[in-house]
Amino acid sequence: MWGNPLKTRDDVERALRESFAPLLPFFSPGGARVRLNGAAAHFDRAAADLEGFARPLWGLVPLAAGGGRFEHWELYRRGLANGCDPAHPEYWGPVTGTDQRMVELAAIGLGLRLVPEHIWDPLDSTAKANVANYLLAARVHPYANNNWKFFRILVDLGLERCGIDFDHTLTSTYLDELDGFYLGDGWYRDGVVRRVDHYIPFAMHFYGLIFSCLHRGEDERAARYRDRARLFARDIRHWFDEDGGVLAFGRSLTYRYACGAIWGALAYADVDALPWGEIKGHYLRHLRWWSKLPIADRDGVLSVGYGYPNLFMSESYNSAGSPYWAFKAFLPLALPADHPFWIAEEQPAQFDRDAVPLRHPGMVMLHTPGNVVALSSGQQNWEMRAGAEKYAKFAYSSRYAFSVEVDERSYDKGAFDGALALSDDSRHYRVREQNDVARLSGDTLYAEWHPWPDVKAETWLLPASPWHIRVHRITTPRELHTTEGGFAVARADLNTDIVVEAPGRAVAQTPTDVSAIADLGSSVTRTGRAHKALPNTNLIVARTLVPQLRGRIPAGVAVLATAAMALPPNLANAALAAPPPMPELAALEALARSGLDVSALQVPERF
Repeated sequence: MWGNPLKTRDDVERALRESFAPLLPFFSPGGARVRLNGAAAHFDRAAADLEGFARPLWGLVPLAAGGGRFEHWELYRRGLANGCDPAHPEYWGPVTGTDQRMVELAAIGLGLRLVPEHIWDPLDSTAKANVANYLLAARVHPYANNNWKFFRILVDLGLERCGIDFDHTLTSTYLDELDGFYLGDGWYRDGVVRRVDHYIPFAMHFYGLIFSCLHRGEDERAARYRDRARLFARDIRHWFDEDGGVLAFGRSLTYRYACGAIWGALAYADVDALPWGEIKGHYLRHLRWWSKLPIADRDGVLSVGYGYPNLFMSESYNSAGSPYWAFKAFLPLALPADHPFWIAEEQPAQFDRDAVPLRHPGMVMLHTPGNVVALSSGQQNWEMRAGAEKYAKFAYSSRYAFSVEVDERSYDKGAFDGALALSDDSRHYRVREQNDVARLSGDTLYAEWHPWPDVKAETWLLPASPWHIRVHRITTPRELHTTEGGFAVARADLNTDIVVEAPGRAVAQTPTDVSAIADLGSSVTRTGRAHKALPNTNLIVARTLVPQLRGRIPAGVAVLATAAMALPPNLANAALAAPPPMPELAALEALARSGLDVSALQVPERF
């Protein structure tokens, strides 16, 4: 997408074509497999190759549905026929249980529903029988108890369109079970888990809105999906900044501009949750934001990573084809050029400059120039690599993203941006991984957590724009080392960065940003450090500086009070001159008692 102005429907169509073209040399002779490199995911190579084949369909199918020309449908027809043929060497292999293949077949189901003339009608009777049998066999097995249930629904829509008989009983059951994940005010959780992340916009709502357009005999449910999406849009807009950047939070961030697919899905389903010009603005700015980042390899293939190629931040289920879920963002190409979404004049984002509390994800959103910050109550993900960094930090950002730690035995080398790290041996460290209590009171978050069974931490987070304040009360039976980090900012070449390391204060000034952390009157002394984080640990830039406060707390009760902020250099001086005052602890205690429980955490903990 580099160099594309991304202003019009034609620009978006061009972006899709140019993003797909680098994949063509990697299709197997029979068309069924797309293998982009030798890296592995936890599933087998055949499933990974299917992933590379199927995920581009999330963009190619809407293109064709909207009347767009695609020159390689014969390749996809051949690949579909061969991949479903047990006698062919490129056979994808059977679905034998809860299987990655179930995920990828959803895109094929969408294709069968929307463009059967390209991938179904031209097949001979043997190929049609193989495809039908493959899809029907996959449906027999239970789908994961989360957004995966929608994958079966999408396959069913395709089978229905092609006149293939199947048992509808479990279809209705899955739709009912998906409704059971609904929290209220447009928010879901992605299964019976203690987290709310980007799977809500780019999965739960995305699939629900598609279903609302393609269903048969589910008018009431379809209306409910549209109503929920309308509510959700008013909140999720606060996960985007004024430049189109999106909050870096949670898992599967390698899907990149899929994060903006919610805006295109609203258009596809004719849900004018905001004025069409605002929806279009969010959508196009998001694509433009990604177009400026080095997210593709030299051959133009999307990399695993976020702002650049990076395996440190990936999940075990990320194969080389995984990033092509980004093509979900191209859904509005299914709409005609005269749809209100496409003809509307792009409008700037409409954000409150005051803090915006969001109870269901347990966040308080702060908009500053070119950035959005989420103060986070701390969610939980034990199953994913770097789960604590992806879900349980105190602050997340669109402009500065977050960092993952690469060695739990390197306390001195940790970035700890947006986090408090504790150590009892100066080598190993612990950060927040889960909460025993998480509450929101107005725009103040409270959490109680235990880094060790015998150590209690209480944390309050509150906005003081452009700063935010963190207050920690630590009760410990032994001395602990502490490091607390601010926002990570990009380091300059030639060591031209300016750093301040002083008692109770650290500042990192680079050509693009100024990040600062300040002690507000803790019960212990802390020293500032501008830490050069290990390379490739931050999601958005590969080399970063992180201002930190370091110190020790004795056995007993200690209070740490911190302010942190990051701004472009031209805006930073005024903020640096006026850090916020320390709030009164008694007032914070009262807020903790009166707060509402964070919805995302209201299920039993699971390991």
